Amino acid sequence: MQTETTKETLGFQAEVKQLLKLMIHALYSNKEIFLRELISNASDACDKLRYEAIAQPALIGDDARFAIRIEADKEAGRLVVSDNGIGMNDAELAENLGTIARSGTRAFIDRIGKEGENSGLIGQFGVGFYAAFMVADRIEVTSRKAGEDAAWLWASDGASGF
Repeated sequence: MQTETTKETLGFQAEVKQLLKLMIHALYSNKEIFLRELISNASDACDKLRYEAIAQPALIGDDARFAIRIEADKEAGRLVVSDNGIGMNDAELAENLGTIARSGTRAFIDRIGKEGENSGLIGQFGVGFYAAFMVADRIEVTSRKAGEDAAWLWASDGASGF
């Protein structure tokens, strides 16, 4: 089996950089919230595949047991949250992880400055994934969309792009 690897580096939108800084330093008062957000995303991915499999049962493959796994490697300083949900392809990774909350980003930034209790904003603008940058220097997302052969790696330090 031959593996083809290509690398593309993209920058975050200016608003995204602003939002990441706000999230890391102001939005979340409890750093452990990142784990809840990642588990919630994994659960959503499983639910989406379960729904898509109603019309296309082959998407599930050999294992119909949906699962979320959490593995901690203290020595390496790494936490891995994995699931066997729908997955994302290259375009979806760039769209969903590279452009935070797409059209809602500006509204989120504006609203966060007006809210007294920022925790009420969690989960409302699709920004929960980025809470992981409060505890991680680098985030890597490896994904293969159900029904497709190619796997993709999205990686970022939360500052320079992805």
